[in-house]
Amino acid sequence: MARHRLIADAAREAGARVVLLAHSADDIAEGEVMRAEGSTLGRLRDWSPSPAWPEGRGLMLLRPMLGAGRGEVRDWLTGQGAEWIDDPGNEDVRFARSRARQTLTLLPLGEGGAQRRMRVDRSSGEAAPGQSPLTLERKDDGCAAVRSSPLPAGEGSLTVSRDVDTHTLAAVLVCAGGSDQLPRGDRLSAIHTRLRGGEAFTATLSGARIEARGDSVLVTRETGEFARQPRPPLPLAPGVETVWDGRWAITVESPGWSVAPAAGRMAALSGAERAALKALPPAARGAMPVLIRNDATAPVLAGTAGKATSLVGERLALALDRMTHERDLGGLLHGASPRNHLFSGLHH
Repeated sequence: MARHRLIADAAREAGARVVLLAHSADDIAEGEVMRAEGSTLGRLRDWSPSPAWPEGRGLMLLRPMLGAGRGEVRDWLTGQGAEWIDDPGNEDVRFARSRARQTLTLLPLGEGGAQRRMRVDRSSGEAAPGQSPLTLERKDDGCAAVRSSPLPAGEGSLTVSRDVDTHTLAAVLVCAGGSDQLPRGDRLSAIHTRLRGGEAFTATLSGARIEARGDSVLVTRETGEFARQPRPPLPLAPGVETVWDGRWAITVESPGWSVAPAAGRMAALSGAERAALKALPPAARGAMPVLIRNDATAPVLAGTAGKATSLVGERLALALDRMTHERDLGGLLHGASPRNHLFSGLHH
């Protein structure tokens, strides 16, 4: 992830929205070996959003050489008189990918070695006859099992079906919780089992809170995280969009504002703002962003003093492959029209 953050930072500085990466069919085969040995590594796709968040927001990754082997790419470069740089870490057996690379090199023809490093038909994702297929197809994106909660202004709560698959559940938890780390497999599997079993429970994972009652499963930001890991209010530069808590894009026009969670500050809000918060599930209220001006004691809901837009739906759409092209960025899950900003209809 650190590498992707550096790539995203460099792309932003260059004004680029698409980055081309030189992964090849060999990288796909190595990933298959790593997953067979227990790795949770994701599958490479030719066109995908940057996994870095929020640094990679708005950045797409294109891998145009997944249908060619590494040797073919090098032969072509040699024929063009071009040079390349080999990462010495690729030969370090302390790393799982290096071990997988050596395994594929040593396998004889017909046992997944040279046959795994072949050209793939990009239109069908299938190998040539007689060759071992690579797993390139997309999984069901799980959108049928996820929907935005029908609540004011898209505050970032989500509801899921109990039969949600683990891939989709992991994406929901990370996006609703604003985290940048996927949940550990054992904890994710335990929650998935409880959901499938119809159990009523409340749990937290990846910064998200899961409330399962009957057929309803609500996923929100876990507000207890703000108390367990307290942070000072985040200063906001005028006219500059700032991503707060991995879930909100906040913009103010005048100086002196900072953003913080509503947790611990709700009693100081105006009556109208407290009434607006009551429309939300109790578990979601404390995770809403509020703005504080020049260290004043009275906060205001972020949307009343600036522009506040939830990023949860956008990020989830990216995570579930609902946006596969840079022109789709800014759209929302299920192709819904953009929601209003936070409580934009609220009047004082």
